[in-house]
Amino acid sequence: MTIVAARRYLAGKVTDPALDLQRCSLPAVEGEFDWIGVADPTPAELALLQDRYGLHPLAIEDALTRGAPAKAEAFGSMLFVMACTAALQDEEGIAYGQTAIFLDRNFIITVRQGSARAHTALRQQLEANPQRLAQGPDVVLHGLLDYLADGYVPLLDKLDLAVEEMEEGAVAGFPDQARIRRIFRLRRRLRRFESNVGHMEEVAGKLASASLPAIDKKARPYFSDIHDHVRHSLGRARALNDTLGSIVEVASLLEQNRQGAITRQLAAWAAILGVPTAVAGVYGMNFDFMPELHWRHGYFIITGLMLTICLGLYVRFRRIGWL
Repeated sequence: MTIVAARRYLAGKVTDPALDLQRCSLPAVEGEFDWIGVADPTPAELALLQDRYGLHPLAIEDALTRGAPAKAEAFGSMLFVMACTAALQDEEGIAYGQTAIFLDRNFIITVRQGSARAHTALRQQLEANPQRLAQGPDVVLHGLLDYLADGYVPLLDKLDLAVEEMEEGAVAGFPDQARIRRIFRLRRRLRRFESNVGHMEEVAGKLASASLPAIDKKARPYFSDIHDHVRHSLGRARALNDTLGSIVEVASLLEQNRQGAITRQLAAWAAILGVPTAVAGVYGMNFDFMPELHWRHGYFIITGLMLTICLGLYVRFRRIGWL
């Protein structure tokens, strides 16, 4: 188990920057609480925290389950929150992780798995504001969830650029097989993102409205703000998914229009070329009784007639937009 931090606070200030989890006693003074952060622990390592802080075994089981959905459940005086993390893995891939949070009046424990985004910056930010931190560990819970929700924004920004690129490419021409596979692959990833963030929206809404242990009523408006942030990210993901679905449809319509224009052009040229072809075909049958064959100016008359008809057809097709 990697102990990222184990600190004790009193009145918003650090009183013990490196708690010994094997020997330390529980916080007993009013306004004193512990903030423990661990990453990728084993069951045996979590058992130490369970024994020390009296964590519920069902919550421990959820914390060790990879891919568990986001949730918020009360276990007596303790609140257990499972939060989903998401980060861009490669150009368009999404790497998911989870952060299990155990909250009580005198401690908050975070168990981070599958996420490389540590909470160090958040801890420094909160410690720089002792008055805010002195309000209790529910302030830390709000900061953590807000920190995780903010992590969705850069991911969606990059996906937004990718979808915009696909839109521009669809207008230029019908997507090839590689681009179509890319579209459907990205849609599949966005659907999974919607599912995970949808659970986070439910958690934030529950924290903002329900009466839960270890959360002061005055802190609920802060969780409403998180609910708005998560809902906004969820709306962006849904909009991107809808846009990807419309790209193929729009590209198909544009391709049908282009093919229709080509078909009309071919039909127009076939009609124009059909006139001299028909006339030349008649004179190529070598009939004996064709008086016009002996006209002195017959060649020029027939040639001029063919050119006049062809020119008239060309002008007509140009006017109706076939050429």
